[in-house]
Amino acid sequence: MAASCPEGVPEAQDGKRRQFGNRFLNDPTRVFHHNAWDNVTWSEEQAAAAERKVQENSSQLVCPEKQVDYEVNAHKYWNDFYKIHENGFFKDRHWLFTEFPELAPSHNHATDLPLENWSNEVCKHRSSDDGPALKTEQRTCSYTSHGCKTQVPPVEETVTQKLTHLEIHADEFPGSSATYRILEVGCGVGNTVFPILQTNNNPNLFVYCCDFSATAIELVKTNPEYDPSRCLAFVHDLCDENQSYPMPKDSLDVVVLIFVLSAIVPDKMQKAINRLSRLLKPGGVMLLRDYGRYDMAQLRFKKGQCLSGNFYVRGDGTRVYFFTQGELDALFTAAGLEKSQNLVDRRLQVNRGKQLTMYRVWIQCKYRKPLVPSASQDVPAPHTT
Repeated sequence: MAASCPEGVPEAQDGKRRQFGNRFLNDPTRVFHHNAWDNVTWSEEQAAAAERKVQENSSQLVCPEKQVDYEVNAHKYWNDFYKIHENGFFKDRHWLFTEFPELAPSHNHATDLPLENWSNEVCKHRSSDDGPALKTEQRTCSYTSHGCKTQVPPVEETVTQKLTHLEIHADEFPGSSATYRILEVGCGVGNTVFPILQTNNNPNLFVYCCDFSATAIELVKTNPEYDPSRCLAFVHDLCDENQSYPMPKDSLDVVVLIFVLSAIVPDKMQKAINRLSRLLKPGGVMLLRDYGRYDMAQLRFKKGQCLSGNFYVRGDGTRVYFFTQGELDALFTAAGLEKSQNLVDRRLQVNRGKQLTMYRVWIQCKYRKPLVPSASQDVPAPHTT
């Protein structure tokens, strides 16, 4: 499938990888000259074939009893996944800093002001009803734990174990002295968190990461790169409204969702996004990358693996949803966020050894919390799929 842009766009002069969307296939005979091609245009026939395949593999749904099992025992299936694969399944996502410069060192995602100036600017817009102001003094970090195995201090374990029962205050919570805070939801074994910690040496940075799987969090904490002075890993169910996050509302600069929202039941997505939105500071940003409709993975499912429209169960019991841009836009805007980016990354991946082509469809989003909240920000909207 050819794209309208010319092939052979040069790499960035500084040697860094360009953002997605800069290598185009103009001559189909050269398809195996690179491992991947960007913004590949699908023909009407290919799009129609993909739609027929989805209609076919969703014509027979998983029985209600099994659907209940996949929901009730979701943590078990993910724990089993990580017990089998440990940290060898996913690669570290070093492309994150190209696609999401908000995660890079000293980046100010809202303006060109220095981070400390931006913090002051945000404070001007906060209501006196928000409670005590967040501490902004410099946080000193120890970097000596890199390269050696770091044990989690008992005080952190206590905080993690008691998150459900804690009332989090604005002036006393893990990472409260940091001025730039990132939360990754669905962190797995740390393929996003550790590249951030390795690359971003901002002494005022604190990173939180959580996952549904206790096995995954244990793998994060026993990783030699885990430094509890810079990071807090904890078990959390994104869909459990009774579980608290270890930070107050309006305290996070960035929330990261990389291939995680698709793993939960569609009916629970809106409330999960609403809760995460409340944690963002005014001007904070939510970053997402996830599966798009008609991705190769969706087309490969067999009849009998579909749970509901565009929602499937894999052979290992884990689940996945395939989004449209409109569905994600509805989720984020209903949570009071404003669109900065919502694009489809339609890529052609190539296995040159086996002469195979694989059509991937991912969606990448950036949605920002406005400085002045809208009147409808806390009004939940139903999510339909």
